[in-house]
Amino acid sequence: MPSPIEGTIADLGNSSKPLPSSKLAKLSNLNPEELGFLKRVWATIEPKRRRQVVSRLVELAENDFELNFDSIFKNCLGDQDAEVRSKAIEGLWENEEPSLINPLINLLGQDSSQKVQAAAATALGKFIMLAEHKKLRSCHVSKVCQALLTAIGDKSKPIEVKRRALEAASPISLPQVERAITEAYQSHNAKLRVSSIYAMGKSCNPSWLPILLKELGSADTEIRYEAAGACGELGEEEAAPQLIKLVDDLDIELQLAAIRALGKIGGTEAKNCLEQCLDDSSEAIQQAAEQALHKLEVGEEPL
Repeated sequence: MPSPIEGTIADLGNSSKPLPSSKLAKLSNLNPEELGFLKRVWATIEPKRRRQVVSRLVELAENDFELNFDSIFKNCLGDQDAEVRSKAIEGLWENEEPSLINPLINLLGQDSSQKVQAAAATALGKFIMLAEHKKLRSCHVSKVCQALLTAIGDKSKPIEVKRRALEAASPISLPQVERAITEAYQSHNAKLRVSSIYAMGKSCNPSWLPILLKELGSADTEIRYEAAGACGELGEEEAAPQLIKLVDDLDIELQLAAIRALGKIGGTEAKNCLEQCLDDSSEAIQQAAEQALHKLEVGEEPL
């Protein structure tokens, strides 16, 4: 007689049966034997159902940090369906095991799907952040850097993949990365330019500030939005006066981005502006200003 967990796994393949959260939660922390059984069943499940299952598991894991489906997501990195592979990468977002680096590099370099390649590039950015915080061995760091730089420089790669690789690589303090950001900014591709602005902020290099200040006045709303976010990342008070002007922009998302940036930058001007926003007629503006002021207060507290 099959165990309850085997019954749950067997039901995954039955498209006529619903996928209740209570049952799917039982797939958390499968032991090797249970995982082996799941792999055998998984091979018989139709692609549409596999996509449904993986999407639900990602949702459940996001809503309950005690649930862990990583063994299933790792198995799905080799799935025949691109949607399942990209969802599995998303599901592994919290996982910081270096053993994921090689599979992600392979997906970035060789996967047949643009969506999967882009997801893999974004996921590798997590390891770049770990490297910046000295939490990753140098042998892993150089491997990830090389993979991302190769993708950025590969003319055959789709724009979506190149821009995600650029965003992921942006915190690396290397001349090649700086050059890649400059080239993306100078390109005629609008999406690449947007990613270059984002990358300038993530680089934490104040030498990009003059460009960002100029782009805060761009006619392109998306560029202004990313420039506001990037100024917040750099944290230079010089950007505050122009960000304050954007708080009155007609685009609500841009207003919120400017408020968040002011909360990161701080200083008297920023604080005064945020306090005035507490009386704004928009509830979203009020809440954003409240959060930004809280962030400032926490930052000002002595350690």
